[in-house]
Parts: sequence; C-alpha cells; structure tokens
Amino acid sequence: MGSKKKSSQLLQTYQQPEIYTVRGLPVVIDSDLANVYGVRTGAFNQAVKRNIQRFPKEFAFQLTHEQFRNLISQSVTSSRHGGRRTPPWVFTEHGALMAATILNSNEAVAMSVYVIRTFVEMREQITANAAILNRLAEVEKTLLEHDNTLWDIYQKLLPLIAPSTDERNKRIGFRTKEPKAKYKRKASQKK
Repeated sequence: MGSKKKSSQLLQTYQQPEIYTVRGLPVVIDSDLANVYGVRTGAFNQAVKRNIQRFPKEFAFQLTHEQFRNLISQSVTSSRHGGRRTPPWVFTEHGALMAATILNSNEAVAMSVYVIRTFVEMREQITANAAILNRLAEVEKTLLEHDNTLWDIYQKLLPLIAPSTDERNKRIGFRTKEPKAKYKRKASQKK
C-alpha cells in the first residue's frame, strides 16, 4: 500500500517529459527520461549501454552532431555544468518503456506508466488533428463542387435575365405585310 501511495505522489511531482520529433519519430531525450525515472543522466545512459541489446534502433538512438546542434538551438538541452560533450540518446515510446525495465526501482516502474501515457496522449492528439484535417479537406472539396455548380447555373440563367436587343423592339400582336391604309379625317361641321 505504501508503495502505491508513493508512486502516485511521484506522478504528481513530475512534469510531463517533453516529446520531440527526430527522424520522423516522437522521442524523449535521455536527460529528461533520467529525470523522470529519478536517476542521474550518466547512470541512466550507463544502464542503457549495459543492456544495449534491448534497444534496437527503433527504440533508441544517439543523435548526430547536427541533430544535437538543432536541439541546442531550440533551447531543448541545458547548458548547465558546461553542457554535454556528446550528443544525447533519444528514446521512442517503446524505448522509454524498455528503459524502465532496466531500472529496477519502484520510482522507475511508476514513472514508466506516466511516460507511456504521455506518448499515448500525444498519439491521440496527432490522430485527432489528422481527422480534423481530413474533414476540412472533405468540406473544401464539397464547397468547390458547389461553387462549380452555382457557376454553371449562373451561366445558364444569364441569357434569360438579360433582354436581347431584338426582343425589345418587337411589337406584340398580329402583323401583316400590307401597306398601311391612309385614312382621312373629315373636319367636323358646326351647325
């Protein structure tokens, strides 16, 4: 019972680790993961190296110097204590869970659940965003179809709305092609 209470207290004290996209994968930096698991970054990386067979490239990989510089320029890594001398390791969702299994502390077990929930929440947000974008694309397509239909209707109505010059001068009624008869009016006689 005491360990469950301690685990829930741990979850409340830690902030959600930052998740970044590197090589098209959502990842957590080794120092953030070590902090979440309550160990020093050096000790964490040493445990990973001792169990490297548990971390295939899709679970964890070390950043290149260029990727590391990009993260530094985005103020992702700390420059305290002189900064890092080597590029950090980054861990995918599966790598973060695997890291918890090599750290045999109660804190690591409790925090592994927390880290996995963070990844799941991010995946749900990405899925929701994709669904919204798909729906917006459908709405845009429908609006374009309606625009085209309305334009066609307008083009067909235009000749009906605008009177032609020939029809304006035409008279209504029966006409003959006979010459007009000349009528004379008689002057009215006064008596």
